[in-house]
Amino acid sequence: MATLIAPSNHSPQADAEALQKAFKGFGTDEKTVIVILGHRNVYQRQQIRKAYEEIFQEDLIKRLESELKGDFERAVYRWMLEPADRDAVLANVALKSGKNYHIIVEISSVLSPEELLAVRRAYLNRYKRSLEEDVASHTSGHLRQLLVGLVTSYRYTGNEINARLAQSEAEILHEAVKEKKGSQEEAVRILSTRSKTQLIATFNRYREIHATSITKKLLDEASDDFQKALYTAIRVINDHVKYYEKVVRDAVKRLGTDEDALTRVIVSRAEIDLKIISEAYYKRNSVLLEHAVAKETSGDYKHFLLTLLGKED
Repeated sequence: MATLIAPSNHSPQADAEALQKAFKGFGTDEKTVIVILGHRNVYQRQQIRKAYEEIFQEDLIKRLESELKGDFERAVYRWMLEPADRDAVLANVALKSGKNYHIIVEISSVLSPEELLAVRRAYLNRYKRSLEEDVASHTSGHLRQLLVGLVTSYRYTGNEINARLAQSEAEILHEAVKEKKGSQEEAVRILSTRSKTQLIATFNRYREIHATSITKKLLDEASDDFQKALYTAIRVINDHVKYYEKVVRDAVKRLGTDEDALTRVIVSRAEIDLKIISEAYYKRNSVLLEHAVAKETSGDYKHFLLTLLGKED
């Protein structure tokens, strides 16, 4: 369930004119930016962007970039992008960082086959290179095999389960993951080709056989980037709500808030299932997510995130 509160009817032209007015004068009227953009769904935001360009011959996103700053600007920028384009930007930034490969895993594991294909198209259009090309050029070894396999995957989306396959592949993963031996290529093959329904059956069978979750002993101080990526893929596929809850929890509890992670989850899930993630957060931490966000952020950035959480007018 979404947390975004958007009107059923709105005037893109009136919104565009109100935003232009907010940019005029000494200093930007950030409250107007938040009230308008923080209460518009993706279709409405694209209508506003089109109307703004038609009326003022200017790209609204570029104007927002010049008017806003810091974490607030980054959050609004990512919010204004269409979902596939946003994920393409997130993937590119992750690859350039040389360390945030979990974001590539997250995007490719949570999206439907059609959504992932749209991200690859958006990436190609924006950067004039394929996503898999850039993934391959920034990684090596088993990590490269896994990430390329995930970003190019087009999974079956039906509910059929092969119980015998779940049994055999649970054992393959036991050797490749828990014991950190056996064929890593087989682990890559399983994680990047099987349907999510089949994989969840395999993970459940693993738990039944070994009396522990498949991720329980996957990570330790000696874990490399491949094992970390494998861990993330399994967690996202198995239960993406629990995964996102942990991302948010880690973002706000660390010494110095991880604004990038917090922004990524709130902006990308506000129109999908952020309410469910918020409920999971409360169940896990006995603290409302909006209270944690309000405590760990400030200024316009805080008000924008709370608006997307459906907690401010």
